[in-house]
Amino acid sequence: MTTPPVGAVLRLRGREVGAGRPVVMAVVNRTPDSFYAPARHDDASADEAVARAADEGADIVDLGGVRAGRGPRVEVDEEVARVIPLVRRVRARHPDLLVSVDTWRAEVARAAADEGADLVNDTWAGHDPALMEVAAERGLGIVCSHTGGARPRTDPFRVEYAGPVPLDGVLDDVVRTVSTAAQRAVSLGIDPASVLVDPTHDFGKNTWHSLHLVRRTEALVALGFPVLMALSRKDFVGETLDLPPEERLEGTLAATAVAAWLGARVFRAHDVRATRRTLDMVASIRGDRPPARAVRGLA
Repeated sequence: MTTPPVGAVLRLRGREVGAGRPVVMAVVNRTPDSFYAPARHDDASADEAVARAADEGADIVDLGGVRAGRGPRVEVDEEVARVIPLVRRVRARHPDLLVSVDTWRAEVARAAADEGADLVNDTWAGHDPALMEVAAERGLGIVCSHTGGARPRTDPFRVEYAGPVPLDGVLDDVVRTVSTAAQRAVSLGIDPASVLVDPTHDFGKNTWHSLHLVRRTEALVALGFPVLMALSRKDFVGETLDLPPEERLEGTLAATAVAAWLGARVFRAHDVRATRRTLDMVASIRGDRPPARAVRGLA
């Protein structure tokens, strides 16, 4: 069996992240209504969550102020008030931890850059075209995502992707969309190693689509940009196993292991320690990482 190639290097603000191993991006939502209850944080619990993520092996924390799905409207000022003070505190208290901000709004990205953020996680596929320009102007990395044209905070309904082979239509659309966005980012002056591509499971997709995108991870890795997988406790895992968000860890880690074997570089996770251990084990099976200790049969 041939081992797939290692995914592209990730570099943010000139700093290589991960040094040859998969990268863990911890989810810390400064929101009262995230779909996964333990991820709902006020100021105090968000600080605690960041500290815990750092202790458990996170390389990046992804800070969000608006639930991805439907819910009460959150204006720009409210999103800034939720997220930017947290960016400031993380930067001061955890200088070695990289900071990502999960937003589709250029105003929020600009404020986060002012406080030292490293990456903008645009999960809504360039809905605000000025956001990528802000990332380029301020030296931030950018996540190029795919939503099938869906608008922010909407759910998919009977979405279809045409293709000659069943399910390859969604893969073709994802590859084309994120590749176009990534090339725009590079043309604006963003380091290619700071441009992440994300198939964006669940967003504008049904469960069959999302499963197919995991098994075809290599097609995204072949684009030559670091691949981000945001799989953690998502609905496609829940529907596949018929489980609520609270019981989706094992399914998440199974998908994580497959994507890591196939060369994905960055994994957005609610469960940092479990994800870190899973990724380290996959890396050792691939031959990319030596065992931490190997004395059996030798001593």
